Amino acid sequence: MSEEQVDRRAVFVDSSAFLAFASIRDENHAVAGRIHSRLEGTGTRLITTTYVLAELHALSLSRRGPSFALDLLDRIEKGNTLIVAVRDEDWQKARSILRRYDDKSFSLTDALSFSVMERLGITDGFTFDRHF
Repeated sequence: MSEEQVDRRAVFVDSSAFLAFASIRDENHAVAGRIHSRLEGTGTRLITTTYVLAELHALSLSRRGPSFALDLLDRIEKGNTLIVAVRDEDWQKARSILRRYDDKSFSLTDALSFSVMERLGITDGFTFDRHF
């Protein structure tokens, strides 16, 4: 499936959801498993960005080590998740989002995610990040 084929049954996946699903040590592991099963059962397409994967690698590297971090990236890349590259227009929109909401503490990766979601018409996110 390409970016142009993303439909209403798509959900954007944040690094917190990937990490919760993959790590039995995560406090949200069981909930993430149930959500993931429900999404798969309904044929929902999982979407993320290269920036989310970079953030995920950094998080999993610090929490679980290099082997876990690399294995997690490999599993996502070989799985059914559509990994979207951030475009220049997404970067510009993300900067605009950060300026407009300068009282919020969400990250550049989150702002890029919001921008990509808007571009692709995705309204739902799978995350445990309270800023998202």
